[in-house]
Amino acid sequence: MASPVFLFLLCFLFSSPVFSSQLLLLPLSNSLSSSSDFNNTHNLLKSTAARSSARFHHRRRTHHRSHLSLPLSPGGDYTLSFNLGSESQKISLYMDTGSDLVWFPCSPFECILCEGKPKIQSPLPKISNQKSVSCSAAACSAAHGGSLSASHLCAISRCPLESIEVSECSSFSCPPFYYAYGDGSLIGRLYRDSLSLPAPAPAPSPAINVRNFTFGCAHSALGEPIGVAGFGRGLLSMPSQLATFSPQLGNRFSYCLVSHSFAADRVRRPSPLILGRYYGSETEFIYTSMLENPKHPYFYSVGLAGISVGSVRIPAPEFLKRVDEGGSGGVVVDSGTTFTMLPAGLYNSVVAQFENRTGRVASRASRIEENTGLSPCYSYEKSVEVPRVVLHFVGEKSSVELPRKNYFYEFLDGGDGVGRKRKVGCLMLMNGGDEAELAGGPGATLGNYQQQGFEVAYDLENNRVGFARRQCSTLWDSLNRS
Repeated sequence: MASPVFLFLLCFLFSSPVFSSQLLLLPLSNSLSSSSDFNNTHNLLKSTAARSSARFHHRRRTHHRSHLSLPLSPGGDYTLSFNLGSESQKISLYMDTGSDLVWFPCSPFECILCEGKPKIQSPLPKISNQKSVSCSAAACSAAHGGSLSASHLCAISRCPLESIEVSECSSFSCPPFYYAYGDGSLIGRLYRDSLSLPAPAPAPSPAINVRNFTFGCAHSALGEPIGVAGFGRGLLSMPSQLATFSPQLGNRFSYCLVSHSFAADRVRRPSPLILGRYYGSETEFIYTSMLENPKHPYFYSVGLAGISVGSVRIPAPEFLKRVDEGGSGGVVVDSGTTFTMLPAGLYNSVVAQFENRTGRVASRASRIEENTGLSPCYSYEKSVEVPRVVLHFVGEKSSVELPRKNYFYEFLDGGDGVGRKRKVGCLMLMNGGDEAELAGGPGATLGNYQQQGFEVAYDLENNRVGFARRQCSTLWDSLNRS
């Protein structure tokens, strides 16, 4: 009988070695694939820039259970799907490395202020109370932020005192939990059911079936109609739960986001999400160590030593190299934020170097900057020289050079509607604000747009994040055929 974890022989078509290992391959879909904004570049860029900024700044404005950071409108950029329960109902959620819980809407469901948001998947699952998580379970305490003991939670669930004293409250359900995030919130309950992760076509059967998978079921939410598959560090995250089923799957995961530059045909290509480790590839990755964050333990934080623009290396402020006891500092590697957010001082230094190079031969496109929320933007005739950008993470040999298209987006602009079209290019890094504004949270965020064309590996066993250049669409095709 075949193992439930598929054995793939990976033969990469981009001149990589052949690897073998146990892993699970899942497709990530870009939420922009259903967007109607491709015909309006300005709107597409402005909404994406606004969402990146809001997600970054709202991390430090949450209250009550500020332990969790959830995606903001319209929720995230990449979705994954799985099947739930004996009826194998398909659930599609935003994949988010910045949160640590899997949750989704359940019937009946009320979504407040959700006009203009993605449509709620239909039909919504109905979960039996018989599948609820006990108030005495560790998962219940984790959902409530870890601040309440099992005795307190069971008392809230009205377990009798005599039963609490002898730890016999297993028949009482975990009480509802409240999550506050960004510009919204939700109330949910914890349940357990079987979860099936489908293998890519043309595989004939599910790749893995996890029994007693714990998830949150929301019956009311503010501003979030879809739900989240949390891949952050935490007891309830998907990698943590998969690790209990198979350490090979849960101790490492990676994704490779197809480079799309907002082109509709590229956005619709699946990006591979790889659960598990394939051996022999370590020499291809550039690694940097994860930083522990006592306030936000679910974040994948790393240290940034500096950024090179052209031949000039700009040192990063000290708070980007480490995380202090209050949870301030470091750089979060985030799948749910589109554009990289930098503290104002570092951002302004990067912009100054662009002005010294690109600004000398191209004109600033102020109107484009106003319409897109990005800056600086330049207009030019045919092509323009753009300096290379290298991110220097903390550690030896931990520098990652970004492809030009990952930080400089070029498109044709219609001008004033009368004149001929002109070529425009914008820097795809954003100003995250002054250091004082960033206290209590990450100093910067590495967005998914800058991660395109890299396999980004989260090595939980060795506590590090790695980057390796890949042809992601080729990687998907190669793994899928295997």
